[in-house]
Amino acid sequence: MSILNVENVTHGFGARRILEDASFRLLKGEHVGLVGANGEGKSTFLNIITGKLMPDEGKVSWCNHITTGYLDQSSTLTKGKTIRDVLREAFAHMYQMEQEMLGMYEKMSDCTDEEMAQLMEDVGEIQDMLEHSGFYVLDSRIEEYSNGLGLGEIGLDRDVGELSGGQRTKVLLTKLLLENPMILILDEPTNFLDENHITWLKNFLQNYENAFILVSHDIPFLNSVVNVVYHIEDAILTRYKGNYDDFTAMYELKKRQLEQAYEKQQKEIAHLEDFIARNKARVATTNMAKSRQKKLDKMEIIELGREKPKPIFAFTPARSTGRVVIETKDLVLGYDEPLTAPLNLLLEKGQKVAIKGVNGLGKSTLLKTLLGIQPPISGTVELDPYVETGYFEQEHAAGSHTALDEIWREYPGMTNAQVRGALAKCGLTTEHIESQLKVLSGGENAKVRLCKLMLQSINLLVLDEPTNHLDTDAKEALKSAVADFKGTVLLVSHEPEFYSDIVSDVWNLDEWTTKIV
Repeated sequence: MSILNVENVTHGFGARRILEDASFRLLKGEHVGLVGANGEGKSTFLNIITGKLMPDEGKVSWCNHITTGYLDQSSTLTKGKTIRDVLREAFAHMYQMEQEMLGMYEKMSDCTDEEMAQLMEDVGEIQDMLEHSGFYVLDSRIEEYSNGLGLGEIGLDRDVGELSGGQRTKVLLTKLLLENPMILILDEPTNFLDENHITWLKNFLQNYENAFILVSHDIPFLNSVVNVVYHIEDAILTRYKGNYDDFTAMYELKKRQLEQAYEKQQKEIAHLEDFIARNKARVATTNMAKSRQKKLDKMEIIELGREKPKPIFAFTPARSTGRVVIETKDLVLGYDEPLTAPLNLLLEKGQKVAIKGVNGLGKSTLLKTLLGIQPPISGTVELDPYVETGYFEQEHAAGSHTALDEIWREYPGMTNAQVRGALAKCGLTTEHIESQLKVLSGGENAKVRLCKLMLQSINLLVLDEPTNHLDTDAKEALKSAVADFKGTVLLVSHEPEFYSDIVSDVWNLDEWTTKIV
């Protein structure tokens, strides 16, 4: 049974076509992966099907009485509530029923026999519904989901107003899963999860009985949970049966077949044009030439898809540091309270170090403390005097200025052509370069920020979850750039397949934390 139908949807922003005559259907229990390069329109498509955006043309229809849950890249929370309060909102209708039942019990103290009989019947019905829905074990269910996604380490009594952007996203994701909607819509859910929590979410989605639509650039994760793939490219939406590997194989086969058909047709066109040119002027063969021209005019010309600009990342090395780049003595990380035992760390020139550990234990805090952005609870950090740092932050607000302006603000001496050239090298088109940052996708914004880093002369590269929004081509390009960089690297990433073969050491915060993991 089809629970969602998208028919002939077309949408664009200005002159930019995002979707062209797109059709989509979601069947009961299907696990759909929505894939495509950065900026192809995945988030736009999700906004259209959830009603946040009206398409220019076409129709979106859901089956009746459907429940949906949508986690997008810009979901927000209101401060003043604890994490537990927010998670309990997933069961607001049950708590309402409980209040209704308690009100009935109060009425029983002063009512007629007839009213009592009716109240007892109503209370029994509500009691049965609550028991059947698992109302009396909700707290243990909340604890299970919270621990699975790493909220237990943060503490369920924390005010959501105190949380980082990544932690807030985890709260929203946990609430969404607790709601158990008939259709789950997830946009990059693994961005702020570490390896353990990604494994928990993977198992959850593999066993999820209802349908979901998932956007993710984490290919191993995507591959393990989907059974249908929809691919967006050049505003065209195409359906493939199977997981991501199946899609890749079929896509490459179709691409090769199209290229072969294109080459064959081009040879035929060249042959026809040559015949027409040689014979149209001769009386004896002019009719044959006209016949060939008619065939040429009626021919449906095969067009190859335009090649996407692939990013090329390369970091500019500054003069070399001394042997010891960073040294800490009895360093204790934290804000109001310690997150770690005293750390005595040594980062040497040329080392490439990945930092791993459960979320909330201070990976980003460690980076900020080492760079002097965040003061430690106690202890010292000493940097080589010749350190030139390039720092990619995990969270960064996008402004209303353009990508072009963003680079010019930092490098006012560059010419227009130089700025455009630098951004184009990162895989951004003229359209992206002239667009406001707030309308670009997460991946396009990340490429602008990486472009700024590439223009710096650095000998210490610090990257905090740089792959969160990047597509496959951009990840591969960044991986090569980090591997080729001659300086020192500190890297936080939840994707071992990104860093495992390019780093020389791994620092595991789980071994240093004072919190219970």
